[in-house]
Amino acid sequence: MINVELSSLARLPNLNKLRKLELSNNKISGGLEVLAEKCPNLTHLNLSGNKIKDLSALEALQNLKNLKSLDLFNCEITTLEDYRESIFELLQQITYLDGFDQEDNEAPDSGAEDDEDGDEDDEEEDEAGPPEGFEEEEEEEEEEEEDDEAGSELGEGEEEVGLSYLMREEIQDEEDDDDYVEGEEEEEEDEEEEEEEGLRGEKRKRDAEDDGEEEDD
Repeated sequence: MINVELSSLARLPNLNKLRKLELSNNKISGGLEVLAEKCPNLTHLNLSGNKIKDLSALEALQNLKNLKSLDLFNCEITTLEDYRESIFELLQQITYLDGFDQEDNEAPDSGAEDDEDGDEDDEEEDEAGPPEGFEEEEEEEEEEEEDDEAGSELGEGEEEVGLSYLMREEIQDEEDDDDYVEGEEEEEEDEEEEEEEGLRGEKRKRDAEDDGEEEDD
């Protein structure tokens, strides 16, 4: 809620899970106790450019036990003597004020903090374990993959068997053709022999008839 001319937080809704709140460049001068009631889990609060003038306006933030970072740039309170030391003493739970800690070490950027938060969430999910049914789905997928692999191996084997079968069939056909040709040749030889024997028998018969005619004479 940046630069929306906000002067009061009285109507702020309950935001129990909210962790970062941007309220810079508004007209807020007090009433911060509402934050502890409506946003108890805040870790980052930006009040830069508001009308906060003294430490008493910030005392209500002591109830934000998880608050780590507070920004008060361009607020009149920053002109007070020993401003930083006074804020760190009043709000002992915070680590960073206006982007620096008590030793003037700069706070990590918000992207790195978001990554850390994400890592924490991931760790919580890992500890909780996968949802019910997730492992069963994984097992089913693994079984389907194994079936697919077995099917592909079987398909390759069937192809090899088919090729071998066709090659054997072709060889057998060639052998059958050879046998057929050999059988035809043998039949032709047998027919020629029969014809020769028939001719020799007729010749013998004619010779016998000729001999009988000579004896009758």
